[in-house]
Amino acid sequence: MKHIKLGLAGLVLLLSALWLAADPLALTRYEWFALRTSLIYYTGIVGIGVMSVAMVLAFRPVVFEPWLGGLDKMYRLHKWLGITGLLMAIAHWLWMQVPKWLVEAGWIVRPARHRAPEETVALFRFFQSQRGLAEGVGEWAFYAVVVLLGLALVKQFPYRYFFQIHRLMPIAFLALVFHAAVLMKFSYWSQPVGPVLGLMMLAGSLAAMGILIGKVGWRRRAVGLIDDITHYKDVRVLQVTLQLKGRWRGHAAGQFAFVTFDGREGAHPFTISSPWTGDGRLVFLIKELGDYTRALPKSARVGDVVQVEGPYGQFTFAGRKPQQIWVGGGIGITPFIARLQALAHAPDGKPVDLFYATRVPCDDAITGLQTEAKKAGVRLHVVVEGRDGRLTADRICLAVPAWKSCDVWFCGPSGFGKALRADFLARGVEPADFHHELFEMR
Repeated sequence: MKHIKLGLAGLVLLLSALWLAADPLALTRYEWFALRTSLIYYTGIVGIGVMSVAMVLAFRPVVFEPWLGGLDKMYRLHKWLGITGLLMAIAHWLWMQVPKWLVEAGWIVRPARHRAPEETVALFRFFQSQRGLAEGVGEWAFYAVVVLLGLALVKQFPYRYFFQIHRLMPIAFLALVFHAAVLMKFSYWSQPVGPVLGLMMLAGSLAAMGILIGKVGWRRRAVGLIDDITHYKDVRVLQVTLQLKGRWRGHAAGQFAFVTFDGREGAHPFTISSPWTGDGRLVFLIKELGDYTRALPKSARVGDVVQVEGPYGQFTFAGRKPQQIWVGGGIGITPFIARLQALAHAPDGKPVDLFYATRVPCDDAITGLQTEAKKAGVRLHVVVEGRDGRLTADRICLAVPAWKSCDVWFCGPSGFGKALRADFLARGVEPADFHHELFEMR
């Protein structure tokens, strides 16, 4: 999370500093309309800048995964960049419209307009001729972005509809790039802010076009057939085994992939619950958490063709401490199952304590987990909330006296993870030694 905050704050500060360097009188202009003009440019620069980076991240560039801590963290940054861009776009629109309303109401007087000098550079002359079009395009694109991002932030909005309408975001973004490029103050192009913002918009535009033509993650795609399906009705979990028919680069235990069972629904991320052995076999444990996953037991059939894209994620158990504590909450046990199976074939020598916390225990699942833990040489602690109470950092540290020599790996519900992380950090565990997956990808 630290890198997410640093990335967002750093980008906003960079764009702010570049704007201020290009417009040094911005902080000393006390005349209302001059200040308004400066703030229109400022909100526009920051808004299109953060949206450009958000668009690049939407293309799923794995090069940023190591620094951000995985694609799940990258998507969290993408979300906050989108929120920041939305707020800046609203502020930009308000600075444009509110003074006009005040003038129309007779509350303030608009200063006399001065005709802009004719530009000598051919490109800028073209931009001057397109200002009216750019203003209209930008206004309608702004309305579209407000609606699209607003719906994206409503978690109750069904994913299948979110997936469909979110495809329109690249179009709206390209319209905003046209608006920004044409209407940005021409003098900015000779300052650092111009080339830097230009490169951001170019990168964002290339990513947007790649998204529109369906090239997201195309180098990491493989086709597979459903080889086996097991439905654990008591715990509402579907186990799906795939046999890949295309090239797969392999994966580390703990990583996840996007799986498309239905093209109309789009790809959904699921943690891979099997290690890679080179045989093309992938296993997914899918919890019934929404309309889509609840319908999968009826819609998915053995022999169906699916598309898999990945692997992604940095939840790969590469800690710096000599021992490890694993905590799996509910379906969050999935990455640990893959790691148990990997350790059974290739032990790494690190002592491991695995805590499995569940509200609805499944005897078959627990028996299987005990078998896998024994093969891997991992100490298993099963905590059933209704019988044993809630799993806390105090209970974990009591069960693992050498907890100070451990790094902690958590996968499970968000609230559970936040509470556990806060407790461990309060005990002196370094933030870098508490590893967790973010379940929410939107």
